[in-house]
Amino acid sequence: MIPIISVTNLTKKFGDMTAVDGISFSVPTGGIFAFLGPNGAGKTTSIKMLTTLLAPTDGTIEIGGKSPQTDQDAVRRMFGIVFQDPSLDDELTAYENMEFHAVLYSVPVTLRKPRIEELMRFVDVWDRKDSLVKTFSGGMKRRLEIARGLLHHPQIFFLDEPTLGLDPQTRNHIWAYIQKLSKEEGITVFFTTHYMEEAQRVAQQVAIIDHGHIIATGTPQELMTKTKSASLEDAFLSLTGHEIREEEASSKDAMRNRRRMWHGGR
Repeated sequence: MIPIISVTNLTKKFGDMTAVDGISFSVPTGGIFAFLGPNGAGKTTSIKMLTTLLAPTDGTIEIGGKSPQTDQDAVRRMFGIVFQDPSLDDELTAYENMEFHAVLYSVPVTLRKPRIEELMRFVDVWDRKDSLVKTFSGGMKRRLEIARGLLHHPQIFFLDEPTLGLDPQTRNHIWAYIQKLSKEEGITVFFTTHYMEEAQRVAQQVAIIDHGHIIATGTPQELMTKTKSASLEDAFLSLTGHEIREEEASSKDAMRNRRRMWHGGR
């Protein structure tokens, strides 16, 4: 199968600092792909280059056979994105946020209303369509951002740390929506995370990135087998020589909560 994303020797420097250092990888069409690593590893910089927001210092990117550097408009039409930082307009209603995005992406007028309703129902915010976004919880805002990113029927859906700061139950709901979306609509999902459990449970392919380098790629099971580990967290430790850096990790209590979530509350 031809990859929908192909990256070769991708590098990004900011002055004397190299944020991404010659990484190469490919993402097959369909399914869910994760970039796993601590904050500061190069995940967000990489996703910004893939989505035309940053120009690479060196290397090549192909998205659906096109270059984000020379075919920006064509590439942008191929993907939807949920940024790490909130990007909704708090002074607009949920519906107005969706409608504004539909105009930006030239969703035909005749299709706009049914598509907005379909997606808002999909992420369970339709009953709050006329509420100002500033009244939404963090989880509701995330769900609305997911719906917004899907308005124009993208082939690829980028999510940068989509569940950062959310409680375990909301995280679980977010991933249920995304997994259902990938399965039912065949969209390629590319997400970044520093949560081991998310990558192990959700992703079909994982690239471990640390200090701007890709350390290993494969299915979660392949990565665990290669390092003879019982979990992806153990595999990360074996491959990188350290755990997720202490300053980037969640508290021990939050980690325990996430483990309970993934294992059915046990």
